[in-house]
Amino acid sequence: MKTLLTTLICLVSLVSFAEEAQLAAVQAADDARVAAMKSPDRDKLSAIFSDELRYCHSTGVVDTKSSFIDVLIKGTTKYQAIDYVERNFTFPAPGIALMTGSAKLKIGTPTGTIEPTLAFLAVWRLESGQWRFLAWQSCKLAAPPAK
Repeated sequence: MKTLLTTLICLVSLVSFAEEAQLAAVQAADDARVAAMKSPDRDKLSAIFSDELRYCHSTGVVDTKSSFIDVLIKGTTKYQAIDYVERNFTFPAPGIALMTGSAKLKIGTPTGTIEPTLAFLAVWRLESGQWRFLAWQSCKLAAPPAK
């Protein structure tokens, strides 16, 4: 009985360690994505974004990997700040991470600067041992009512 209990404790510890390592890896990948979007570099963005990227902006515009990288490189959209209010990760299936939360952004556009607060759902997928950004969907959150 003592051996069984010790074995179970070791297994739980190993699973917990593996989950923590997976969480740290996908958080680091997301931090790299944010940095690459703020200072666009085609090679870095290409390495982070999945070839199947589907990026649904809060405006309803949908980009692919190619079109989104072009927008970022040309400076049509300039992500000046991406500050998470909340960022949570879950792992619903092997090699898949869902990231949910909200963020305050500062974005330069051809018509000026906008500063939306967004709720989002992002999907990361483990591809050949690397976490790659697969999908993003966001919506604008209403400003809190004045007091």
